[in-house]
Amino acid sequence: MSSGAKYRGIRRRKWGKWVSEIRVPGSSERLWLGTYTSPEAAATAHDIAYYCLRPESSSLHKLNFPSMLPPNVQPGMSPTSVQKVASDAAMAIDAQFLTTPTPADQQHRQTVDNYRQNQDLNISVEDYQY
Repeated sequence: MSSGAKYRGIRRRKWGKWVSEIRVPGSSERLWLGTYTSPEAAATAHDIAYYCLRPESSSLHKLNFPSMLPPNVQPGMSPTSVQKVASDAAMAIDAQFLTTPTPADQQHRQTVDNYRQNQDLNISVEDYQY
């Protein structure tokens, strides 16, 4: 996960989560896109919302990840639909980060597995009697 990455349309909370929101064109309303573990997920949510809500100015060069737009997004969607599609896509990105083990996770798992294989678990009922 890129902790120092700077993407458009996101910010980091002081406790480390990443959030995204966007203004709805033609109103002062903000559309909440969600809170995410990774900055990439929050940036993806922003990209989708930007592309759907601002079709006249949604040049791909203004997006964080222009090649990652899902096929089910289209300009002109309602803000509620945009919010759902953006959130679903961003949560899928976060799920990838949460399920991909880091090298430290893999090393820890290997250490635990080695320990379990080398242990003689001689536990008897007497061990639990008072």
